Amino acid sequence: MVEKLHVNLGERGYDILVGERLLADAGRHISPLIKGRNVIIVSDNNVAKFYLHRLSNSLEEAGISFRCLIVPAGEATKSLSSFAQLMENLLEQKPDRNTVLIALGGGVIGDLTGFAASVLLRGVDFIQIPTTLLSQVDSSVGGKTGINSGFGKNLIGSFHQPVLVLADVTTLKTLPKRELLSGYAEVVKYGFINDPDFFNWLEQNAAAMLSGDSSLQAQAIIKSCAAKAAIVAADEKEQNIRALLNFGHTFAHAFEAETGYSETLLHGEAVAIGMVLAFATSVKMGICPEQDLLLAKTHLQNVGLNISPLSIRKDWDIDALMKHFLHDKKTSNGKLTFVLTYGIGKTFIQKDVNPEIIRNVLMEEL
Repeated sequence: MVEKLHVNLGERGYDILVGERLLADAGRHISPLIKGRNVIIVSDNNVAKFYLHRLSNSLEEAGISFRCLIVPAGEATKSLSSFAQLMENLLEQKPDRNTVLIALGGGVIGDLTGFAASVLLRGVDFIQIPTTLLSQVDSSVGGKTGINSGFGKNLIGSFHQPVLVLADVTTLKTLPKRELLSGYAEVVKYGFINDPDFFNWLEQNAAAMLSGDSSLQAQAIIKSCAAKAAIVAADEKEQNIRALLNFGHTFAHAFEAETGYSETLLHGEAVAIGMVLAFATSVKMGICPEQDLLLAKTHLQNVGLNISPLSIRKDWDIDALMKHFLHDKKTSNGKLTFVLTYGIGKTFIQKDVNPEIIRNVLMEEL
């Protein structure tokens, strides 16, 4: 069974397909979207060895010619130097404006390829084939593309919607447990944001889902994508409510920056810590019951996510973390903006947050 969702953005709208063995049938789904029959696949050296042959065979069966570019795996690939090298390699393939890029991989590949597509020949189409849980429920949907800077994560980029998203849940079978858990943080985020019923469903089903139940994984992906698609359709370029999708991310990006965007702290792990800190900040401000903070912490710990920053390193620099918050994309006129919560399923955007409250929360946690 293949489930289909539509992201309603008018002429820029597109379908999200979720199901098993979609890679083997990718050519059939992609073929109607290829004007010039000219495709360039971008993948990383980890994903390519597992899935490139499946995608290649499917494209060949559909009569689609293609070439492949392989980049190093890891967050370090989302850098200006790696992006420049990718652009040179793409241009070497002599693309035209009918060329379509395919991002085969996790969030790094999707972000990098999407940004490349947005500026290659001033913009070409691209397709997302996310292979991690995190990318299937978050980064592949919504058209945010970009790379990192020394000043922060995803500060260089563009909004460029894909023309199709294919989420094959069978790719999750080769995902290390740590990566699966990292992706789960972005799944439960949707329950924390505005859907307490989904959070309750996850309370009942998360363990089986994370143990490999493909049916439950597909249900969670569909629910997550539907939640994100609805918000993106209402606020494509994050002028308002789309910022809710960044729940926990302002904290998370600062921690990631301080660990050098390395394997020391995966994105979803940072998001889990960040969501706990957002709950803690809300409790500190007297707007969220402490019971909801404890419920969120217990759930994240029970599924196996590490929510203790001190287990990652003992010497966090609070001043450095505070500086990172000033570079957050939601910050305006030097005033901090955070996504906070009145309780599970009740997030909101709070502008001009008192920095001393944030500093106190960090001091208590770190």
